[in-house]
Amino acid sequence: MTHATTADSPLAVDTALIRLSVGIETTSDLVEDLRAALDSVL
Repeated sequence: MTHATTADSPLAVDTALIRLSVGIETTSDLVEDLRAALDSVL
């Protein structure tokens, strides 16, 4: 089941949700990348 199949149910993914998938990067790299991404859209 994906979120697409639950669009009208209580299990639906909130449209304000921001999902972050991270690997084994250092915290400082993740913070820098997130700041750069947010700066580019705000």
